[in-house]
Amino acid sequence: MVILIADDEADIRNLVKITLEENGYTVLTAQNGKEAWDILRTRDVNLVILDVMMPVMDGFNLLLKIREHSTIPVMFLTARTEDMDKVLGFKLGADDYLTKPFSIAELVARVGAQLRRNNEYLSSKEKANTRITYGSLSIDKEKCCAFKDGEMIELGAKEYKLLLHFMENPERVFTKRQLYHAVWDEEYYFDDNTVMVHISRIRNRIEDDPQEPKYLKTIRGIGYKLHYTGENNEKKTI
Repeated sequence: MVILIADDEADIRNLVKITLEENGYTVLTAQNGKEAWDILRTRDVNLVILDVMMPVMDGFNLLLKIREHSTIPVMFLTARTEDMDKVLGFKLGADDYLTKPFSIAELVARVGAQLRRNNEYLSSKEKANTRITYGSLSIDKEKCCAFKDGEMIELGAKEYKLLLHFMENPERVFTKRQLYHAVWDEEYYFDDNTVMVHISRIRNRIEDDPQEPKYLKTIRGIGYKLHYTGENNEKKTI
């Protein structure tokens, strides 16, 4: 599980980071809201811990940006103790609000509770939504199989995960680095050639003409996206 801490107080960041790492979490840190947002745009994060009062971008504004794109758990850890601040935080979409000074043991317990709730929610959602269809492509998540026009496509494990990532996020552009981190789950290593090779293999399976792809489009200078202009181009989840 990856947790992001955004706080302009280095002592707080270090204390929380060390403690959470001792409890088995991977921890990323940022000293302001903008740094945190840059991390969230490129990394898969399971939970965010935010201070309210930060330079460049404060916690409330960062939460607004997060909620435009994600439902990941967000906790406030802040010296703002007024009830109106707490109410505002929850109205903006916070999942928890802990004030400073705080008990580090309580923080760890609350982090664990938020992650458990989110995992239970995602598990129930995944069980209810096991098949995704987009154009003539479909994926059965329960059986880990992909199909085109009802015929099964032979894909390797990484190719399947890549296609699933695109199918779950149609029309969204991903950089090669984002795709590598999402599928290979390597925190510090990145190989764009590996991504390109797997994209080529997927195209050979799903495209009528891999040289003129109708699904997996290259966005020059940025990366790739799944985009189909034919009929049935809406994502359907069953």
